[in-house]
Amino acid sequence: MTSIVRLVALVTAFVAATVTATPAVAVPATDVIVLPGATSAEGIATGYGATFYAGDLFAGDIFRGNYQRGTAELFIDAPAGRMALGMKFDPITKLLFVAGGFSGQAHVYHGTSGADVATYQLGGVVNDVILVPGGAWFTDSTQPKLYFVPVDPSGKLGTAQTLTLSGPAADLTGEFNLNGIEAVRNGRTLLVAHSANAAIYTVNAKTGESAVVAGVNVPNVDGIIRSGRHLWVVQNLDNKVTRWRLSSDLTSGTLEKTITSPHYQVPTTAALFGHRLAVVNAKFDTGLPPTADQYEVVLTNR
Repeated sequence: MTSIVRLVALVTAFVAATVTATPAVAVPATDVIVLPGATSAEGIATGYGATFYAGDLFAGDIFRGNYQRGTAELFIDAPAGRMALGMKFDPITKLLFVAGGFSGQAHVYHGTSGADVATYQLGGVVNDVILVPGGAWFTDSTQPKLYFVPVDPSGKLGTAQTLTLSGPAADLTGEFNLNGIEAVRNGRTLLVAHSANAAIYTVNAKTGESAVVAGVNVPNVDGIIRSGRHLWVVQNLDNKVTRWRLSSDLTSGTLEKTITSPHYQVPTTAALFGHRLAVVNAKFDTGLPPTADQYEVVLTNR
């Protein structure tokens, strides 16, 4: 009887899980999604449902794909001279915000139609972006500055603003300094990755004051992504993503997990999809610009 009871319990649990499952956490068709025709890659953002966007770093083109189907296709054929690094999709306005890299620009596209909405000339090397209530923050890898582009719920964009940093996040000892960015406390506090210092810092979004998140030592840190108190850190040349648990006051972090994949080849940025982590292979080990034959998004458990 005990075996029968256990079997019934297992079947009941399975049925319940199946009923409550949503398409967003369905198992993807493949662990590797090729970006067809891409000549380089760097950024990624999750859109509606299983949709994602990924960028061709040096061409500036944007691909749109589907995590579940394991497919992608060219979505935006960007004008010559553009680049595409970190990106984020805003489900409220349907706008896609893209860091423009060495051009010092930030680009805004319509995430459904692909229309070119706006371009901002911001600063040095505009590397990554995060959305907060009221707008988007961009990092600059060569200057101790963050840039804020206001956007209202209707999608109307405002004039870009500059926040000058102080404290350890303002350090410019490396060729690439500020890199990935996240937000907490409803956008009042920002988390920034500092590649040269292998560190994560908090930044006061009003004053620019910064402080180190102690215990988080992350060489070759690139993009970062957050959910609750969990922070995923892409460490590009180390071919891994580390997951950290942040303290409630954001003063320290503890390593929880190291994520690797035989498919990683210098991953740069990450996005979340259900219980999966999606990262872009930049393949900088082949050169800069890279010279690989193909570029892809790699899915792993997070």
